[in-house]
Amino acid sequence: MLNLESKFSYAFYALILMGLCIGPGCEQKQVTNLADHTIIPHPVKITASGGSFLIDNNIIVSISDGRLSSVANYLSKMQSGLKVSESEGDEGILLSLNAADSILGDEGYHLRIEEDLITISAYKPQGVFNGVQTLLQLIPVDLTEETEIATGVIKDYPRYSYRGSMLDVSRHFFGVEEVKRYIDFLAVYKMNTLHLHLTDDQGWRIEIKAKPELTAIGSTSEVGEGSGGYYTQEQYREIVQYAADRFITIVPEIDMPGHTQAALASYPELNCNGKPGELYRGTEVGFSTLCTDKESTYEFVEAVIQELASMTPGEYIHIGGDESHVTEKEDYIYFINRVQKIVSKYGKTMIGWDEIAQANIESSTIVQQWNSAGNATKAAKNGNKVLLSPAKRAYLDMKYDSTTRIGLAWASLIEVDHGYNWNPDTVNAEIPTEAILGIEAPLWTETVENMKDIEYMIFPRLLGYAEIGWSPQSTRVWSTYKDRLANHAIRLDANEINFYRSPLVEWRKSETHTNP
Repeated sequence: MLNLESKFSYAFYALILMGLCIGPGCEQKQVTNLADHTIIPHPVKITASGGSFLIDNNIIVSISDGRLSSVANYLSKMQSGLKVSESEGDEGILLSLNAADSILGDEGYHLRIEEDLITISAYKPQGVFNGVQTLLQLIPVDLTEETEIATGVIKDYPRYSYRGSMLDVSRHFFGVEEVKRYIDFLAVYKMNTLHLHLTDDQGWRIEIKAKPELTAIGSTSEVGEGSGGYYTQEQYREIVQYAADRFITIVPEIDMPGHTQAALASYPELNCNGKPGELYRGTEVGFSTLCTDKESTYEFVEAVIQELASMTPGEYIHIGGDESHVTEKEDYIYFINRVQKIVSKYGKTMIGWDEIAQANIESSTIVQQWNSAGNATKAAKNGNKVLLSPAKRAYLDMKYDSTTRIGLAWASLIEVDHGYNWNPDTVNAEIPTEAILGIEAPLWTETVENMKDIEYMIFPRLLGYAEIGWSPQSTRVWSTYKDRLANHAIRLDANEINFYRSPLVEWRKSETHTNP
């Protein structure tokens, strides 16, 4: 699922999308009715027409607009053998920006499968890209031979504009290639945002040239005995571009005024006593704070935000704001009020965890509900958009059950059905639907140490969160979702993704596997 320079090739990544059936006793069922699909997220509307399109290695992918070249090339790389033509064709696969339905918006698409031509049309390249992901899920086997795809029409567009996940790279550090792999996971299931938790008590992970001690000192620790790490500005830009090529926006987070021990250890003037703090390798929270009444603190914050904004093309910067237990409430409010002005100064919209609703936040600020329904309700009444990440439903670091090897359980045990069976429009009855920006599933990494740990905690729950964010509530039924989910086991196995095989799902079998 990575780029060509990564250890996973595009050809190998394609297997997860195509559902290659591998191993003894695994026979591929040929789909003859488009309504008989295993697409995740579930599309808005599917109309079957009863025919079939024959796809093989000679199929040409053509485009109606030069802006779709990168999408066509992506499709060709994901499905080896497809060739790209810059001239619009009337056979094979046509990618088009000539959509004719305004309800599609920027991300929606029409996928029309006829006997001679597959057309993916949208208003924006991002919509065509989403349609490509659906098409790749409809191809049942690798194109070593001819394959039939059922004909019909799919009309599809997202329920919410923000559909994302958060990766905590502070508690344990993950390198550029690992972040790219995470991005590819999101792209497959039409999620459009990756929130990177770049700083916390345990480590500072982004180079700030004006404050070099943040990486010289603050990046050298993590939970346990690891050496930590950080992204240079060049590496961060590489991540941002890799995400943008897949129509995913990076939202960077600098957590403050609490969760700041790595910064306090790097710059003594950020402490009220003027002395450097110690690097921290534990997992407790709420003990650190920037000194909110010193001007040097705001000079520091501005230097960080200025550089971060300059290398982040997306509209958001996340300032954390959670669990600042040792910051006096009056000082906390003063700090948030000042920091939001700094974020605005550099042309970005501020996001913060729900505690920031206690301050005098501007109506453009986004409040991310993780804990307090009261804070989120207050924000909605203030005119703020709310991003939903309820810990009891959406936290990917929560254990599946009491026997899960890694993860935490302070919020809830989140089995696959519990993570899927909630409605964002009603999870907080006091927040009107129009105030909901979308959903985000965070992965905190106190116990997550490597890529296999990441995979085990996010799969298969990530697929459910993708569907919650994209699909109409009327199409979301656990009994049918778990059947579609069962088929995705083959795709996950094919790419050697280490996922939790919930006993609630009758997983399709491929090769022998072992859960951690």
